[in-house]
Amino acid sequence: MSVNVERRTDPPGDSEHVREAWELKERIHRVDGVLRQRRGFFTDAYRRSTTHLVLEDDEVIAFASVRRDGYVLFLAVDPDHRGRGLAERLIAEVAEEYQSVSCHARTTNERALGFYEHVGFEVKRRIDGYYEDGGDAYYLTLGPNSLRERLSEFVRG
Repeated sequence: MSVNVERRTDPPGDSEHVREAWELKERIHRVDGVLRQRRGFFTDAYRRSTTHLVLEDDEVIAFASVRRDGYVLFLAVDPDHRGRGLAERLIAEVAEEYQSVSCHARTTNERALGFYEHVGFEVKRRIDGYYEDGGDAYYLTLGPNSLRERLSEFVRG
């Protein structure tokens, strides 16, 4: 049996895959306890951003939604598909498009913080009470240009 993996992009204003992205985000929330957003917030943010998607047999298995300033609103990889370099590829695609790439991550989300450090993000500051539920966040930015070259290997690979 062959598996068909493809990349797609929903530009701002396009919400073709918003339902599938929401369902994946909710699955991750149930499994990992992260990515807590209200549906209206998620849908509005998705529609205003560019979303890079990875689909396997027409099912969304990973996505990154990015504002036009390079801020990563959402980065999600299906738990069953982790360890395949999908998040790295998505961040590499974003890094190729934007001069500056940034995001927030919960101070308690060790998996996300480890990933962001792995690909070269640097913690710039801590923001207490950043999230709607009172949770604290780190503001992170992607490091030096040499990292962009390393990340671009993920896009080509």
